[in-house]
Amino acid sequence: MKEIQNDALKQQLINNSGYRSHFSTDVLADTRLFHVVAGDFIVKEGSQPLHLFYLARGRAKLYATLPNGRVSLIDFFGAPCFIGEIELVDKHHEPRDVQAIEECWCLALSMKQFRPQLLNDTLFLRNLCISLSQKNYRNIVSLTQNQSFPLLNRLAAFILLTQHDDIYYEKHTQAAEYMGVTYRHLLYVIAQLTHDGILAKQKTGYVIRNRKALTALAMEMAPEHSFSGLLH
Repeated sequence: MKEIQNDALKQQLINNSGYRSHFSTDVLADTRLFHVVAGDFIVKEGSQPLHLFYLARGRAKLYATLPNGRVSLIDFFGAPCFIGEIELVDKHHEPRDVQAIEECWCLALSMKQFRPQLLNDTLFLRNLCISLSQKNYRNIVSLTQNQSFPLLNRLAAFILLTQHDDIYYEKHTQAAEYMGVTYRHLLYVIAQLTHDGILAKQKTGYVIRNRKALTALAMEMAPEHSFSGLLH
């Protein structure tokens, strides 16, 4: 992650992401801009973030290391949204890994400098409550879908959410755990998608050969989701 000095780009991201509307006071002069390449970390597990991040462009994923040493995939973030808001509210919260799926651009405010101000900003806190409730609702919907739809549809959605430049390369063990299925069942469905020409195996993972068909499978499960926005 690298800080970028580009006022024009920063202003463009502020204008296009709704960033200003989250605060009752003007924080623009102290807002910093960070660029995160795909695969890099926005927040590292065990290290308190120095900034409250606002993901203005890009997608990221949240991981946690379990007591037994296993790394578990928890959630996905898509712009625009805050990252590090739990650590802002609770300084004792244990941070988890937040990793960029694709190139990300983040607007940021210093935790140390702005924590007192933000925790007394009723507009910011209201927006934060709405954001957290939406994340919680999304997790509930995801759990319901895991119980109600075939793995074929759920895997199609998962691939679209995690792919980068048409390449899917998530670890099978983590993907199977996230979707609540066996490793063998996951491999069976991936083989089915490969046989149907939707995916193609390569050294770094799987190439999406037919985005239209993959999106159609995902839309059967979540017709209101903007998977179409992932089409290029």
